[in-house]
Order: sequence, then structure tokens, then C-alpha cells
Amino acid sequence: MSLLPPEVHTALTQLLQGLQSTDNTVRTQAEEQLNTEWVSKRPDMLLMGLAEQMQGSQEEGTRAFSAVLFRRISTRTSKDPNSGEQKETFLQLGSPQRAEIRQKLLLCHANEQKAHVRNKFADAVAEIARQYTDETVLNPDGSRDTWPELLNALFASSQSPDAAMRESAFRILETTPGIIEKQHEDVVLGVFQKGIKDPATEVRLATMAAFSSFFQSLNKKSQQKYFALIPDILNTLIPLKEASDSEQLTKALMAIIELAEVASRMFKNVFGDLVQLSISMIQDTNLDDQARQNALELMATFADYNPTMCKKDPNYTEQMVTQCLSLMTDVGADDDDAEEWNASEDVDFDESDSNHVAGEQTMDRLANKLGGQILLPPTFTWLPRMIQSLSWRDRHAALMAISAISEGCQELMEGELDKVLDLVVPALQDPHPRVRWAGCNALGQMSTDFKGTMQSKYHGIVLPALIPVLGAPEPRVQSHAAAALVNFCEEAEKETLEPYLDTLVERLMHLLQNQKRFVQEQALSTIATVADSAESTFGKWYGNLMPLLFNVLQQPNERELRLLRAKAMECATLIALAVGKERMNQDAIQLVNILGHVQSNIVDEDDPQESYLLHCWGRMCRVLGQDFVPYLQAVMPPLMKLATAKADVQLLDDEENVAQIEQEEGWELVPLKGKYIGIKTSTLDDKFMAVELLTVYAQNLDGGFAPYVAEVMNTVAVPGLAFFFHDPVRVASAKAVPQLLASFKAAHGRDSAQYNQLWEATIAKVLEVLETEPAIETLAEMYQCFYESVEVSGKDCLSNDHMAIFISSAETVLKDYQVRVQKRAEEANEREDGDEPDEETQFAIEDDQTLLSDMNKAFHTIFKNQGQSFLPHWERLLNYYDLFVSNQDDTQRQWALCILDDVLEFCGPASWNYHSHIVQPLIAGMRDNAPANRQAACYGVGVAAHKGGEAWAEFASGSLPMLFEVTQRPNARSDDDAFATENACASIAKILHYNNTKVQNVQDVVTAWIETLPVVNDEEAAPYAYSFLAELIERQNPAVMSQAARCFTFVAQALEAETLQGNMAQRIVGAARKLVQTAGLDANQLLAGLPPDTQQTVRAFFG
Repeated sequence: MSLLPPEVHTALTQLLQGLQSTDNTVRTQAEEQLNTEWVSKRPDMLLMGLAEQMQGSQEEGTRAFSAVLFRRISTRTSKDPNSGEQKETFLQLGSPQRAEIRQKLLLCHANEQKAHVRNKFADAVAEIARQYTDETVLNPDGSRDTWPELLNALFASSQSPDAAMRESAFRILETTPGIIEKQHEDVVLGVFQKGIKDPATEVRLATMAAFSSFFQSLNKKSQQKYFALIPDILNTLIPLKEASDSEQLTKALMAIIELAEVASRMFKNVFGDLVQLSISMIQDTNLDDQARQNALELMATFADYNPTMCKKDPNYTEQMVTQCLSLMTDVGADDDDAEEWNASEDVDFDESDSNHVAGEQTMDRLANKLGGQILLPPTFTWLPRMIQSLSWRDRHAALMAISAISEGCQELMEGELDKVLDLVVPALQDPHPRVRWAGCNALGQMSTDFKGTMQSKYHGIVLPALIPVLGAPEPRVQSHAAAALVNFCEEAEKETLEPYLDTLVERLMHLLQNQKRFVQEQALSTIATVADSAESTFGKWYGNLMPLLFNVLQQPNERELRLLRAKAMECATLIALAVGKERMNQDAIQLVNILGHVQSNIVDEDDPQESYLLHCWGRMCRVLGQDFVPYLQAVMPPLMKLATAKADVQLLDDEENVAQIEQEEGWELVPLKGKYIGIKTSTLDDKFMAVELLTVYAQNLDGGFAPYVAEVMNTVAVPGLAFFFHDPVRVASAKAVPQLLASFKAAHGRDSAQYNQLWEATIAKVLEVLETEPAIETLAEMYQCFYESVEVSGKDCLSNDHMAIFISSAETVLKDYQVRVQKRAEEANEREDGDEPDEETQFAIEDDQTLLSDMNKAFHTIFKNQGQSFLPHWERLLNYYDLFVSNQDDTQRQWALCILDDVLEFCGPASWNYHSHIVQPLIAGMRDNAPANRQAACYGVGVAAHKGGEAWAEFASGSLPMLFEVTQRPNARSDDDAFATENACASIAKILHYNNTKVQNVQDVVTAWIETLPVVNDEEAAPYAYSFLAELIERQNPAVMSQAARCFTFVAQALEAETLQGNMAQRIVGAARKLVQTAGLDANQLLAGLPPDTQQTVRAFFG
């Protein structure tokens, strides 16, 4: 029965007809009428009328369109005239109206006979259900309204004799799983069990999708009761595979992939069978590629989320490697001689949906998750045979596999690089161009993944093989060889490259004459990288290259040449950076003028020269130094335009708008309460780049950039700290702030009124961000911004209010951190033996460790600059230090110990007031099994001896036995333990120097201390240890004189390790000379027993 008068329905019918008109003018008028006369003035009548049209119209098109429009209007957000809050249109209606419309929607859904119309009704029902789960909607009596009738209606529909009705019910459940409350879970289990066994395929698939959505909404404890459904879910796959129903199989696999991502362990009891089933689907060529790739994705998902389960399965790794390699041979169909491939100039053609790319990407994931120990044996069972195969596709696949696995298997493969290169290098002379291309690809990837080793040990194999490929007959092979050389050269030392430069640069310059523009562009990129690595030695080719580049840049700015010109700018400025201002002479000014000319002629938004130009200006700033300052007036306006750009954000509540944005590049869509927020990321990327460049200017021009600092700080850097649309902008802004302060300080002085005004405004904003930043990773950057800014301003730059705010924000951070740690501990308890934390958890732990580390540095910097004035604020967190220092977690103990060290170091005797919080943690820390914690505790004892005065002297001397224990632990000199050992050595030296009156048997202790040398890792510990050694030498202490030769060797080792430098090194060298003379040592004989490098270093010091 209609609740609205007939004339309303007449008007509404006319409106609906107008909105569906093919006449643009009529449709536009109807849209205007909809918004001004209905949505704005009578939304209640509109939604009720649409619901009644859905229920009563004889036209199925009108019913369907009414449902679509109902859904669109009900989700629009506007200010509620009653509460003043932003609410969706439906929730602004009164409770009786909402209830009436809901009832009509359910009746429509239950009674509609046309499946496609019912689906539209289901979407409308799901949208209203979402609003009830996302928002707290109240009944007139104040209780929460959850639309209880909906679940009963859906349960009834799921039992309907009509398969399409059953499917529709599960579609609604998939969209809004939140309507199922805890008390319904047992009933729901039965509904899902029945739906998964439904005779209709569509219902089974809808049930799986609904179950997957519902399961993801549960907490881990609630999930377990649904594990029993897994065998039935997997049984849905078999008939689909047997029928070769690729489309439905693809959907089913997607639902299972989502389940595997959330709770991989639920598949534990059926995993072996699932592996065999999935492998049979991957190799079934009767299925579409998408279905086969989804089966592969399912298996790869288990490697991502539960590598332990995969490693334990006897067939998983071998079968997956075999199938990946097989898929990787599915390349170049109908193009056996690569004629089409050679002719294509679109070298970045997207092949992400191809079988061979799916295989490569999966091999990469398997390598990273399973590791070389597991993956390499089955892989290298195949690769040597494939490399020797007569089929070029096999050879290509083998090389691409090496590219794919080298990062994940880096540790094991690095020791076998000789053998791997024996497989790869001959491919550079293969008769087939795609195999040669793949060989270049493998060498390029290996140059990155085994950086250092490839360049230092294997340059004699790689470069003589790769450089000739620049002369290949195929442009795509030439270009890829040049790209591989970028990877090799950017990690190479200039001494490594020098013997090859003549041939390399000559070949690259020849490529600049190539007919294919993409080859010229790549050659320019490679030349730029070679120049960057070769540095001043590249000067030999400067005279030949720079005029060529100037010539390119002075050509007309034609659209098709813009990327080439951009690469030429990049190349010219990197060469400028390599050879320096003196070598360039007047060319430097000419290049800057050319860049200015290019900039003034950029008119199109999509001109690639614009983004390249930003980096080019930054390089020329580094080349010219203060001589660049006059050019800032031309450079800054376009840069500031990018840096101050606002976020382009759109709320999309219309499917057409969403679809349109999806087609455009440079947009990111973020789901939000049934709608999408569209963020134009291309604008934000430019903004980030501009902020980075401003930082480069401030850093390199120092006081010369000061005239721009206030504007940049106020309009870019400080607002950027709270730019929540884009994390990289916030991070770049955080890095800019201290550099801008340093620039301004250099020009005006730290005590000037101008600087203090800038400082006060800036530090207030930085402290504010410490309290509001939501992202853990970015919060660590904000703490870095804070302590670097304090370091710039120096002594006593923080007021009591500043320090109080800092402590308040730190307390909030520590509370939140403890909650996260507790949650992770609970999740760890729920994991089964052998289950590893997922990648997200591992990243979260790393982010928290970084955050604690940067907080530590912030505390350190405040103590360093504020001294004892920080103590009254610092002690507000004493309970946290006590909790952390006794925690089972190594990271928390280290955090607290480092802060206690700062109290000792910067507050001197006043730190004794807190000895009840410090003494026991230092004692426990010296015995801690975590080397970093022993190091922190040993350092603290040394600082107590050095800075603590009489109050700490007794404790310091009493710690000697424990410090010696640290130096005598097994593996005390291993990489992990060396810093703790060397800090113990330095601390014993401090105690013997500053507190020797409290030490019994001093001479025995000195003799034992000599055994704790040398200090060859820790540059902070070495000066204290060797200063004390020099003191003993000057006094001709018997402990030194009786072991003079060893003491000389200890000095030599420290000089070679560069832990002694500058004046300190000279002082120790003087003492060592005296030791040689006094003890009558033969220095040449002593040196002869040392390695050649050490001999050379020591002779340079001793003359």
C-alpha cells in the first residue's frame, strides 16, 4: 500500500523518465530538478517514493532504475538539520520513516521475480545495512537499532526454493557481514554449510564469497569454529575444474585466496590435497589463463602467509617450481623469430596478465618467503637443462628464473656466483634475441642483488661480456644491455670502472646515433650513471659529450623529443656533478641558462621535462654552491607552486564517477563507508619531489638560501608535517625543517631575534605533530625532525613548556606501543608451532623498533642540550623506564638502558638521585644475553665513572668484575658481541683513570685490562681506551713495558681500523713511538708480523 499521494508518484514517474532520457537537455533538467526540488527539500518523500516505485511499478526498467537511484541518494552525505552532524541522507530520516522504507525494501527483494532487478534491490538493501553497521543508529528509546528483521529475512531467502533468491541473499551477506552478531554465529554456520553444498553453482559461489567476507570480519578466536567448512569449500572446486568452467573457478579461487590470507592454518589438515588439486589446475591448458593463474596465486599466497606449512609439504616446492618454469616458457606465442617483438618500440608494454610474468613473479615470492635452502635445489635441477635446451623459450625462462630468485636466495647464491655466471654469460651470444635480452636482464638484476661482490670480484667476467652487446643488431637488446650496465655501474667503484671506460663510453656514444629514440634515451641514462660512478675520471670524455648534449637541448621543443631532452638534461647535470665546477668553467653557466630556457618553454602539464628539471636544478646547485644563489629567483617560483599544491581529493558516491577515475592515471581510490575517496597521487608525487629539492637547496646553499626560508617553512614544511593525504610529503617536510633552520641560523645567528621568532613558531608545530601523527613509521621521522631541529638550535633552546609537551606526547606513544606489543603477544600465543608471524606483523615490529630508536635519540638530544633542567620532566616517565628495563623484550630493555645512560652522561652527580632506578638495570644489563644491551650497560658504567663524581665511584669500581666477564664471554670478539666487549674495555679504562682510588690491587687490574684490547670497531670507545694506554706508556707502567710488543700491535690494529683519527691518533702514535724507544723494540720486525695493509697504514702514520 502506498503511503504517498498519487500526485507525488505522478511527479516522481515523470522525474524518473527524464533522468533516463537519451536527450541530454531533458536529462540535465531532470538532474537539476532531482537535486533542487527533491534531494534538498523533501528527501524523505523521495526515498519513500523510490521504495514504492520499486515495489509497485509495472515496468521492470523503472523498478531497477528506482533501486539504483535509491541507493545513490541514500548514501549522499550532508549536514543533518536536526543534529548539525554530517550524515547520510537515509539516516537523516525519522525512525518511523526508516522502518517503513526498510520493510518495503525487504518485501521488494522477497517478491521480485526478475533476477537482474532483484540484484539491484539486493544492492540497495546491502547499502542500508552497511549504514546500520557503520554508524550507531538509535531507536526512540535510546537502544541501538540494528535492523533485526534483515537477518531473519536473509536467512529465509537463503532457504528459498528459487536458486536466484538464495544467491541474492548471500550477495547481501557478502557486502555487509557486520549484520551478523555473535549470538547468530551457530545459525550462520548451518546456513553457510547448506549454501556451500547447494545444487546450484551460482549459489555455492555466492556462499563462498559471503563466507569469505564474513570470516574476515571475525577475530581469530571466533574464526576457529568455522574451520570445519574448509573441506566442503574445497569440494566446490573439483566439479568446476572437471567442467573446465574457468569463469566460475576463477571466482571460487578468489574467495579461497582471501581465506588463505586471513587464516592459512585453517587449511592445515587438507593442505597436501589442496596442493595437488591446485597444481592440476595450473597445468590444465583447457582452463583459461586467469583460472590457472588464480590457482598459482592461491599456492603463492600460502608461501606469503605460512611458509612453514609450505616447507613441510613434501610436494609443494618441487611442484611449484616445475609449474612456474613451465608457465615461464609460455612466451612469444606466434612470434617464434621475435620479429614482432623486435619491431615494437613500446618497451614498457604491460604483460602483467601473461602466464610467463605470473610464473616469474611467483618464483620471486617463493624465493623471498622459502629462502635459498628450500628453493635452489629443485630450481637448479631444471635450470642447467633448460639453458642447454634447443627451444629458445626454455633458455629464456631459465634466465628469467635466475633474475627472479636472486634477491630471495642472495645469501646462498652469492657463494656460487661463478657457477651461476657460467650459465648466464654464454646467453649473451645466443642466436635468439629474446634470450640475449634475458641474459642482460639476469646480469642487471644480479648486479643489484649481489651488489659489491659482482662489481669487485666479477667485473672481469661481466663487463667484457656485456659491453659488446651494446653493438647487437636488435635495438631492444642494445637498450637492455645499456640498462643492465646502469645496474652494474651504479654500484661500482670508480677504480673498478676505469679500465673499461674507453670502450664503454665509446659504445654508448655510438648508441646516441641510433635511429630508435628509446635506444638514445637509454644510452643517455647509462652515460649519466657511468659519469656518476666514475666521478672526476670521466673528465676525459667531457669535451666530446657535453657539446652533443647542449645541441640536443637547444633543438626545438617538439613533443616526441621531450623525453630525449629530459634524459639529456639528466645526463648533462650528472656529468657536471662528476667533473666539478672547475672542469666545466663557463659551461656551467651556459648549462644553467639552457635549463632556464627549457623551464620557460614548458607549457603542457604532461611534459616529462618538468619533473626531470627539478632534479637537474638540484644537481647544479650542488655543482655551483653559492654561485647558484642568483638563479634561485628563476628556480623558486615554479618549485614553490608544486610544493604548495593542495591535495586534489574527491568524494565519489556515484559508480560512473568511480569508473571514470579508475580509467585515469595518477589516481588512488580509498574505500570509505560504501563510497570512495579519489586522491590525485600524481600531484602529490610532484609535491613530495619539490619539498625534497627545497631541502637540497637549504642544505647546499646554507645561509644563501635564508631569504626564502621563512616562506618555505610557513607555507611548505610546517603545513607539510600534517599533510595526511600523503606519507612521503610528511616525511620530506620533516627532513626539510632542520635544514631550513640551519640555513636561517647560518645567515642570522642563533641568538638573533629573527631566528628565535622562527624557532619558537617551528618547534611548537613540531611538538604538536608528535602528539597527532597516526602512522608509526612516519612518527619515527617526526621524532628525527624534532631532535635534529633541537641539535641545530643547541643549548637551552627548549622551554619548560616545550619539555612538558614532549614528555606528554612520549607518554602517549609509549602507552600505544605497549598496547601493540600486548596485541602481538596474544596473536603469537594463538599461532601454532612453526607458524611464523605474517609480513605485516614483521614490518610492524620493525617500525616500532625504529620508533623507539628515534625516541631514544630525541631523549639523548634533550639531555645533551638541556642537562639537569630536563630531569623534572623526564622523571614523569620513571614507571615506564622501570617497566621497560625489566621487560623480556630485548628492544625495550635496550631503550630504557640507553636513556639511563643519558641521565648519567649529561646530569653528572645529580643522576645519583635516581640510583635506585639505575644501579640494578646496569648490573643486569652487563649480564644480558643481548649484545646491544650489554654494550649499553657497559657504556653506562663507564659514564658513571667519568661523569658521576664521588657518588658513583663505589658502584663503578664494584662493577669491574662484571665488566671483565663481558670481555671474557665466548665469542666476545664476534661481529655481534664486539661492541659490547670494546665498551667494557673502555669503561674499565675510565674507572682506572677517574676512580682508581676506589680500586683495590690497581696494578693487577691494569695488567688484566691490557688483555681486553684492541678496540677496532667502536669509534667512541677507542679514544678512551687508547688515551689510558698512552697514559700507561708515558708512566712506563710495568703492565705495558712487560707486553710492549703486544701494545704496539694493538695501536697498529686501531690505526688500520680507523677507530683512532685526527689529534687522538697523533697522540697515540707519539706514545707508541716512545714505547718503541723505551722498550727497545724493533719496529720493522713488529710490522713484518702484520698484514700488508696494516703495515702500509702504520708506516704512513709513523713516517
